[in-house]
Amino acid sequence: MLQVSIVVPCFNESEVLGSFHSALLAALEPTRQTFEICYVDDGSTDGTRLLLSGLAGADPRVRYTSFSRNFGKEAAMLAGLRMSRGDAVVLMDADLQHPPDLVPRMLDLHRHGYDQVVAQRDRAGEGALRTALSLAYYRLVRRCMEVEVVDGAGDFRLLSRRAVDSVLSLPESNRFSKGIFSWIGFDTASFTYRNVRRAAGKSKWGGRNLLNYGIDGLLSFNSRPLRLAIHTGLWLFLSALGYALWIIANVALNGVDAPGYTTLITSVVALNGIQLATLGIIGEYVGRIYHEAKHRPHYVVRETEQSRIGEQSRTGVGPRNRAAL
Repeated sequence: MLQVSIVVPCFNESEVLGSFHSALLAALEPTRQTFEICYVDDGSTDGTRLLLSGLAGADPRVRYTSFSRNFGKEAAMLAGLRMSRGDAVVLMDADLQHPPDLVPRMLDLHRHGYDQVVAQRDRAGEGALRTALSLAYYRLVRRCMEVEVVDGAGDFRLLSRRAVDSVLSLPESNRFSKGIFSWIGFDTASFTYRNVRRAAGKSKWGGRNLLNYGIDGLLSFNSRPLRLAIHTGLWLFLSALGYALWIIANVALNGVDAPGYTTLITSVVALNGIQLATLGIIGEYVGRIYHEAKHRPHYVVRETEQSRIGEQSRTGVGPRNRAAL
């Protein structure tokens, strides 16, 4: 029986993929457990797909799925979980920021009965601004979201088979895996490791992507922004009512007074801003309902190691004789 599946989403990782694969094999083989490595090519535009095809052709323990275009990391992780067959599944990145030598430690904790083992990175080496923004975001998340999301607890984690089945049973299209992993529950252990820089290439998570990801997290497991909009509207209504009563009393006592132009403009601008923000919040939720109602697949597959083998058998071109063509 297959004991361990390693799921690795990849997007333009050709510079580091060979080093990562060698380091992963060096970490897994001494454990003496049967394993498979499930790579998911998220529509890479460099040589990642060809490298994965070569790895799968050279080692039967390597499998891969390649998307027709870039569908995002959430779709890639979902595809990898669907591919996996092991009793324990480890999710990790290919850029070596998730150190492969921590996998045996995760497997050891899993043998002690934990369904989830989370490797939390510290923030060593990060800029002061990014660290401050991250801490502020997670404080906000803890106050607003219906599930607990821990700072530093990312996608580098081990899931038991029943935890994987629970994740796959959730049908939503707008997926926020950090929230999903917390929502399914089960016994969880965690440990902290020192933050590691990318071995090569550039990060795919720029400021805009991180901002959008943060918004997705707040809205995916949280309806409180809508409740906040209601509270804000009620507060403004009561404030306006109090201000109107004050104007009536002032007119009754002191006669008609010329209205304040600055007060009027400030009130109009503030109310319009709040209305637009509220409409934006409602629009985000309506957009999510719209996407869920279409029931589109999370991704489209270009090829897998099985389809590649089938193509080679039809054309007679295999890894060894391709160079002769």
